[in-house]
Amino acid sequence: MTIFEKIIEREIPAYIVYEDDDVISFLDISQATKGHTLVVPKKAYKNIYEMPQDLLAKVIVVTQKVSKAVDLAFQPEGLNILNNTNEIAGQTVFHFHIHIIPRYTKNDVGFKFENHMNDLSSDEFKQRAAIIKKNLL
Repeated sequence: MTIFEKIIEREIPAYIVYEDDDVISFLDISQATKGHTLVVPKKAYKNIYEMPQDLLAKVIVVTQKVSKAVDLAFQPEGLNILNNTNEIAGQTVFHFHIHIIPRYTKNDVGFKFENHMNDLSSDEFKQRAAIIKKNLL
């Protein structure tokens, strides 16, 4: 049983900001920034690959609703919506969830994306796109 399931079952406390029959949202205990909030389906799915589309759609709608509330409450300069899938990407709780991370300064949370645009030819971009298209389910 994950920590999220324990929160959902009220076995451990949490600072819940939203709840319905399918989705719960609560403050991330780490509070990477003020108002850092999680949106979690009540039914456990390990990651985005396992999520049923209808529930995933509901989770993203709740994510928007809670994001708007966080924005009104704390007036950050922006926010990140983040999902980590699998350990290599930083997933530590293996129950699908979305992070809402308010941003107050450019460096309050670190994400680094390398730009490899000039390292690839047009043919390499086309090949990558074709491989993804071929694997769409």
